[in-house]
Amino acid sequence: MVSTTMHLMPGAPIMKSKDLVNWEIVSYVFDSLHDTPNYDMTGGTTVYGRGQWATSLRYHNGKFYILFSPNDKPWKSSIYVADKAEGPWRLVSRPRHFHDNSLLFDEVNDKVYVFYGTGEVAQLKNDLSDVDSTGVNMRIFQRDAEENGLLEGSRAIMHDGRYYLLMISWPRGHVRRQVCYRADKITGPWEKKVILEDEFDTYGGVGQGTIVDAPDGSWWGIIFQDRGGIGRVPVLMPCRWVDGWPMLGDEQGHIAKVMDRPISGQETKSIVASDDFSGEKLKLEWQWNHNPINEAWSLSERKGWLRLKTARKEDNLYVAHNTLSQRMMGPKSTATVKLDVSKMKDGDRAGMAAFNGHSGVLTIERKGKNYELSMTNQTVNLRDSDKLVTSVDIDEKDRVALKDKTIWLRIEADFTNHQNKATFYYSTDGKNFQEIGENFRMQFDYRRFFMGTRFAIFNYATKNPGGYVDIDMYQID
Repeated sequence: MVSTTMHLMPGAPIMKSKDLVNWEIVSYVFDSLHDTPNYDMTGGTTVYGRGQWATSLRYHNGKFYILFSPNDKPWKSSIYVADKAEGPWRLVSRPRHFHDNSLLFDEVNDKVYVFYGTGEVAQLKNDLSDVDSTGVNMRIFQRDAEENGLLEGSRAIMHDGRYYLLMISWPRGHVRRQVCYRADKITGPWEKKVILEDEFDTYGGVGQGTIVDAPDGSWWGIIFQDRGGIGRVPVLMPCRWVDGWPMLGDEQGHIAKVMDRPISGQETKSIVASDDFSGEKLKLEWQWNHNPINEAWSLSERKGWLRLKTARKEDNLYVAHNTLSQRMMGPKSTATVKLDVSKMKDGDRAGMAAFNGHSGVLTIERKGKNYELSMTNQTVNLRDSDKLVTSVDIDEKDRVALKDKTIWLRIEADFTNHQNKATFYYSTDGKNFQEIGENFRMQFDYRRFFMGTRFAIFNYATKNPGGYVDIDMYQID
């Protein structure tokens, strides 16, 4: 499985599972992107909510293939290939942009197609170097009267010699749902059927994803759902073939909150991890906010600690380089970090955040010889054309003076029953934690970051670069 991580680096995380439930990260398709200076946050421009987008992952003739089209300039796609999911991944070509694309290696005629947009398909050259101008390049169907909005999130498969195209549907008067188009030939005619429409678990409809077959012949749907501040969550469900259609959910078309695993007895895995920073490399669960400044962080300068240095003068958290983050997990998760802040410079700001376009932030600030800890709510304002950070609205909820230079910070995240609540704590001994500020309501922020809230660690200079903080551990429960 591949996920969209947009402005986070390394990007396009590849995950694997033996039961469709326990997933682990095994590689990233790329370490960084450099199509525009925005990936480096040059001059305050960013790629928040853009970058690597809606990626297609395929396995064909012993190789894995990736195709994604950033939702941003220069409006080109990237195709990568690897011999194994663990990488290394190699860039093959940069064809034109394909919105919400799906690669398809045709098992009948040995051609390669890209489905994209709302019912469009283009044929690629067999070496994947570019679009084949002599091949199929057409709109394969028109929306019917019921589909008044975009049909997106193309996922194409072949089954029993037929072509199937799964897409998300947003019809007026219905919850978000999954539809399927099928045809005997790539050029059509294509017919449509609604294969899932269920307001699951009070969070609205479930739509956008794919279906897969297991070794025992069973089929399963992995379709996502927006679930508030945690973001977009994969939902697993059975898939039944009925009259040649892949129907999702149970026989009544509903998704079960509890069901048997597709395969039992597999080892528990996770896509988040605690870290004592004793390794030679960062764990795969970590991602930087935009391209990092690699010379400004280290795992070797103080063994067993992560050192985050300030390399530039920066105005706010949203343009701060080398902010490091991991996913939050629902329904509840708690993250704790231990920091040595003794080498901060005057004006430096370090800490921990429930990080998103709307963030709850714990900031340790050095003011001359003094240190203070604040809890704030912060909201970034972005110019749409280039995601330039125009301003940050900061609402301070609490502030305390600090005497100790070793500080533990903690954030509890609670997504049960639509709470989307983050609660903030600090400690000077790692045992007794004091709540600070007030609860922060996390959001799924599709107009800014377009992803769920993350646990983040940061350090930046507002006056003079050259200071640093050391992080001894990150514990997630």
